[in-house]
Amino acid sequence: MSREVLRQSISFQLNPDSGVPAYLQLAQQVKQAIRMGILDVGDKLPTVKEVVAEVAINPNTVMKAYWQLEHEGLVEGRQGVGTFVSRRPSGPPPDTQARLARRLERWVQSARDEGLDDESIEAMLRATLSGSRVERTA
Repeated sequence: MSREVLRQSISFQLNPDSGVPAYLQLAQQVKQAIRMGILDVGDKLPTVKEVVAEVAINPNTVMKAYWQLEHEGLVEGRQGVGTFVSRRPSGPPPDTQARLARRLERWVQSARDEGLDDESIEAMLRATLSGSRVERTA
Protein backbone atom coordinates (compact mmCIF):
# COMPACT_ATOMS: atom_id res chain seq x y z
CA MET A 1 0.00 0.00 0.00
CA SER A 2 1.47 3.37 -0.95
CA ARG A 3 2.12 6.19 1.49
CA GLU A 4 -0.45 8.36 -0.31
CA VAL A 5 -3.18 5.78 0.27
CA LEU A 6 -2.15 5.36 3.91
CA ARG A 7 -2.08 9.10 4.51
CA GLN A 8 -5.58 9.54 3.11
CA SER A 9 -6.94 7.77 6.19
CA ILE A 10 -7.85 11.06 7.89
CA SER A 11 -11.52 10.98 8.73
CA PHE A 12 -13.52 14.06 9.66
CA GLN A 13 -16.26 14.25 12.26
CA LEU A 14 -18.32 17.32 13.05
CA ASN A 15 -20.08 17.97 16.34
CA PRO A 16 -22.92 20.45 15.73
CA ASP A 17 -23.46 20.80 19.51
CA SER A 18 -19.87 21.84 20.32
CA GLY A 19 -20.37 25.55 19.71
CA VAL A 20 -17.25 25.50 17.49
CA PRO A 21 -17.84 26.50 13.85
CA ALA A 22 -17.58 23.59 11.41
CA TYR A 23 -14.65 25.11 9.52
CA LEU A 24 -12.65 25.40 12.76
CA GLN A 25 -13.48 21.81 13.68
CA LEU A 26 -12.13 20.67 10.30
CA ALA A 27 -9.00 22.82 10.67
CA GLN A 28 -8.40 21.50 14.20
CA GLN A 29 -8.73 17.92 12.99
CA VAL A 30 -6.20 18.49 10.21
CA LYS A 31 -3.79 20.11 12.69
CA GLN A 32 -4.19 17.17 15.05
CA ALA A 33 -3.59 14.70 12.21
CA ILE A 34 -0.36 16.54 11.38
CA ARG A 35 0.69 16.62 15.05
CA MET A 36 0.05 12.89 15.42
CA GLY A 37 1.87 11.97 12.21
CA ILE A 38 -1.25 10.80 10.38
CA LEU A 39 -0.45 13.53 7.86
CA ASP A 40 3.13 14.51 7.13
CA VAL A 41 4.80 17.36 5.26
CA GLY A 42 4.14 16.85 1.57
CA ASP A 43 0.95 14.83 2.03
CA LYS A 44 -2.12 15.85 0.09
CA LEU A 45 -5.28 16.70 2.03
CA PRO A 46 -8.57 15.18 0.93
CA THR A 47 -10.22 17.24 -1.80
CA VAL A 48 -13.06 19.58 -0.93
CA LYS A 49 -15.39 17.22 -2.81
CA GLU A 50 -14.21 14.23 -0.73
CA VAL A 51 -14.73 16.08 2.57
CA VAL A 52 -18.17 17.30 1.48
CA ALA A 53 -19.16 13.72 0.65
CA GLU A 54 -17.83 12.45 3.98
CA VAL A 55 -19.43 14.95 6.35
CA ALA A 56 -22.23 16.46 4.24
CA ILE A 57 -21.36 20.14 4.57
CA ASN A 58 -21.13 23.11 2.27
CA PRO A 59 -17.98 23.18 0.08
CA ASN A 60 -17.36 26.77 1.18
CA THR A 61 -16.96 25.53 4.77
CA VAL A 62 -14.21 23.12 3.72
CA MET A 63 -12.52 25.82 1.63
CA LYS A 64 -12.65 28.17 4.63
CA ALA A 65 -11.00 25.51 6.83
CA TYR A 66 -8.26 24.96 4.25
CA TRP A 67 -7.80 28.73 3.89
CA GLN A 68 -7.44 28.98 7.69
CA LEU A 69 -4.74 26.30 7.64
CA GLU A 70 -3.02 28.03 4.72
CA HIS A 71 -3.16 31.34 6.60
CA GLU A 72 -1.42 29.60 9.53
CA GLY A 73 1.27 28.34 7.15
CA LEU A 74 0.48 24.67 7.71
CA VAL A 75 -0.74 23.86 4.21
CA GLU A 76 -0.40 25.26 0.73
CA GLY A 77 -2.88 25.11 -2.11
CA ARG A 78 -1.58 24.32 -5.56
CA GLN A 79 -3.86 25.43 -8.38
CA GLY A 80 -5.41 22.42 -10.08
CA VAL A 81 -3.40 19.93 -8.00
CA GLY A 82 -4.70 20.10 -4.41
CA THR A 83 -3.81 21.21 -0.92
CA PHE A 84 -0.65 19.87 0.68
CA VAL A 85 0.84 19.88 4.19
CA SER A 86 3.73 22.36 4.17
CA ARG A 87 4.88 22.19 7.82
CA ARG A 88 4.06 20.78 11.24
CA PRO A 89 2.59 22.91 14.03
CA SER A 90 5.00 23.62 16.86
CA GLY A 91 5.17 21.06 19.62
CA PRO A 92 6.55 17.62 20.36
CA PRO A 93 7.17 15.19 17.50
CA PRO A 94 4.41 12.77 16.41
CA ASP A 95 5.80 9.77 18.31
CA THR A 96 5.72 11.72 21.59
CA GLN A 97 2.18 12.90 20.89
CA ALA A 98 1.06 9.36 20.02
CA ARG A 99 2.58 8.02 23.25
CA LEU A 100 0.83 10.72 25.29
CA ALA A 101 -2.46 10.06 23.46
CA ARG A 102 -2.24 6.36 24.39
CA ARG A 103 -1.70 7.32 28.04
CA LEU A 104 -4.68 9.66 27.91
CA GLU A 105 -6.85 6.94 26.35
CA ARG A 106 -5.93 4.59 29.22
CA TRP A 107 -6.70 7.33 31.76
CA VAL A 108 -10.09 8.04 30.17
CA GLN A 109 -10.93 4.34 30.26
CA SER A 110 -9.90 4.21 33.92
CA ALA A 111 -12.07 7.26 34.68
CA ARG A 112 -15.04 5.59 32.94
CA ASP A 113 -14.39 2.38 34.87
CA GLU A 114 -14.57 4.48 38.06
CA GLY A 115 -17.98 5.76 37.02
CA LEU A 116 -17.23 9.14 35.43
CA ASP A 117 -19.29 10.06 32.38
CA ASP A 118 -17.89 12.02 29.44
CA GLU A 119 -19.24 15.32 30.77
CA SER A 120 -17.47 14.81 34.10
CA ILE A 121 -14.24 13.77 32.38
CA GLU A 122 -14.40 16.85 30.15
CA ALA A 123 -15.05 19.13 33.16
CA MET A 124 -12.07 17.62 34.99
CA LEU A 125 -9.84 18.05 31.97
CA ARG A 126 -10.95 21.67 31.46
CA ALA A 127 -10.33 22.44 35.14
CA THR A 128 -6.89 20.86 34.93
CA LEU A 129 -6.01 22.78 31.76
CA SER A 130 -7.14 26.07 33.26
CA GLY A 131 -4.97 25.43 36.30
CA SER A 132 -7.77 25.37 38.81
CA ARG A 133 -7.94 22.48 41.18
CA VAL A 134 -11.14 20.67 41.99
CA GLU A 135 -10.96 20.11 45.74
CA ARG A 136 -13.08 17.58 47.54
CA THR A 137 -14.57 18.65 50.80
CA ALA A 138 -15.07 16.09 53.53
